[in-house]
Amino acid sequence: MTISEAIDVAAAEDVLEGRILALFVQDTPLALTRVNGVVRAFGDVCTHDGGPLAEGEIVGGCVVCPRHGARFDLVTGRPTFPAVAKAPIYAAAERDGRIWVTLGA
Repeated sequence: MTISEAIDVAAAEDVLEGRILALFVQDTPLALTRVNGVVRAFGDVCTHDGGPLAEGEIVGGCVVCPRHGARFDLVTGRPTFPAVAKAPIYAAAERDGRIWVTLGA
């Protein structure tokens, strides 16, 4: 990720281990968290039913949808039943106390 492609989305201090921060960036529902100290960025929409993943919880490197329990791996986006489509995963980096995310593929 180059800084020219990335968007400054949040203060690093607002992204806490195991907690989820929901926001919209360029009309994209986005969620941020930390897993083992690493910032992860993912789409804040369950691919199973369109619900907000940010209302779920982080368990074992996955976000768990609060509606039906589908899990999405925060590195690959890979889902578990009942979801079958991957969740969008975005490149994220921490620089100078800020979180930068690239929304493009």
